[in-house]
Amino acid sequence: MHADLAPILVIGILVALAAFSALALLVRRDLAPAGSWGGVLDGGGRWFLGAALGLGVIAFSIKLVILATLASFPSQTIAPLIEPRVLPPDDVAAQPPTATPPPANPTWRGLPVAVPAPIDNPSDPAKVALGQRLFHDVNLSADSSLSCASCHDVTRGNGADSRVTALGIGGQIGSRNTPTVYNTAYQARLFWDGRAASLEEQALGPILNPIEMGLPSIRELERRLAADPVYPPAFAAVFGSPGISAMRVAQALAAFERTLVTDDTPYDRFVAGDEQALSPQQQRGMWLFQDLGCAACHSGPNFSGASLVGPKNPYAVLRSTRLPIDQQGSLATDKGRAASSAREGIWRVPSLRNVALTAPYFHNGSVPSLEEAVKLMAQAQLAAHIEGGSREDLWWDADQSRLGRYVGKVLTRRDVDDLVAFLHALSSDTLTRRASL
Repeated sequence: MHADLAPILVIGILVALAAFSALALLVRRDLAPAGSWGGVLDGGGRWFLGAALGLGVIAFSIKLVILATLASFPSQTIAPLIEPRVLPPDDVAAQPPTATPPPANPTWRGLPVAVPAPIDNPSDPAKVALGQRLFHDVNLSADSSLSCASCHDVTRGNGADSRVTALGIGGQIGSRNTPTVYNTAYQARLFWDGRAASLEEQALGPILNPIEMGLPSIRELERRLAADPVYPPAFAAVFGSPGISAMRVAQALAAFERTLVTDDTPYDRFVAGDEQALSPQQQRGMWLFQDLGCAACHSGPNFSGASLVGPKNPYAVLRSTRLPIDQQGSLATDKGRAASSAREGIWRVPSLRNVALTAPYFHNGSVPSLEEAVKLMAQAQLAAHIEGGSREDLWWDADQSRLGRYVGKVLTRRDVDDLVAFLHALSSDTLTRRASL
C-alpha cells in the first residue's frame, strides 16, 4: 500500500465503525420502541435492525473514502490503470523477452528403475528377443544392405553412427544427424522434430523412409517377414495368435529398444550418494548447468524436457540469430517443426545422456566437438557470451516500439571446461569402455 494512502483509509475505517456503533445504540434505545411491529421490538429484533442500518452506513462510508482517495491521489490510483506500462530507461539489466529463466533448485536424480511402457505393449523376454532379431535384420531394407543396427550400433558402439548425417540405401545421404537409441525408452517425443510420440510410432519411420531403409510399403514389410521361416512361429508365440503385421513389428522393436538403458554413469552414482563419483570440476560444472539455466530445457533424470519423466518442456526454439553470421546458416536452413518461412527452427529437446560419446552435434551434425556445442548453446539459448567476445546484445521490442540493450551472462574459459566435464559425467561406463577399444 502506498504510504500516503494509509492515513486516509485508517481514518475512514474508524469513522465507519463509530457511525455503526452510534446508529446501533440509537436504534436499540429510541427507534425500536417506537416502531410499528406491535409497538416494541424484542432484543433480537432491535439488534437486527441496528445491524442492517449500520451495514448501510459502513458501505456508504467506504464509497466516500474511495472517492476521496481517488480524487486526492490520482497519480497513485487512477494513472496506473490507464497509462501504458513503460520499461525502465536503463536497460542494462533488462532481460530480452526470448531468454529462458533458470529453474529454481532443480531436483537431481537418476533414471527410474522401472522403464515406462504402454499398457498395450507389455514387455517379456520373448518379445524382446524378437525385437532384437528384427533390429539387426538387413531384410528390412529395400536392397537388404541395412538394418536398424547399421545406424544404431548397440553391439559395439554408442547407439548412433558418428556420421554428420545418416547414410541410407544406395549411398544416399540424409539431411539429419542420427541420434543415439540409448535411453529413448524414457523419451516422450522421438525424431529431431519430435513428430513421433512413442517408440512404437517411431519404429517404422526409418524402414519406410525412401532414403534410409527404403521399403516401399507396409505390405512389402509383412510379405518379407512372412516368407522367412523363422518369423511366423516367433510372432505367433509372442503375440498368442498367428499373423505378422506392421503393428506387431513396431511393438517388438519398441520392446527391444526399451532394454537399451544406460544408468551406469558417474552422475547416477553421485546422486545415489557416492560423493566421490564426480570430480570437483564436474561438480562445479553441475552447479553451472543449474545456475546458467541449462536445466530449464535439459531437465529431469534423462536431461530432456521431451521425456516421460521429469518436467515437460519438449520443444525449444533454436535461437540461431544470436550467433555470429558465419555460424547461423547451417543451423537455420532446416526449421524442424517451424514453418519454412520462420527465422528460427523449433526442435525437440534432446537428451544429454551419453552426449560426450555421440559427436557430431545438432540436428545437422555441423558441430564436431562438445566444447563448441556448449559455447554455441550458451550463446544461442542463454544469450551468454564467451570471455573475450562481445557482451552486448541489442533487441527490438515491437510491442513497446523501442530498442533495448541486454548485457548477457559471460562464460569464462574455465566455465566452458567445467560444463564439458560435467557432461562427460553423463556417459555410461559401458559405452565409454567400448569407445576406448
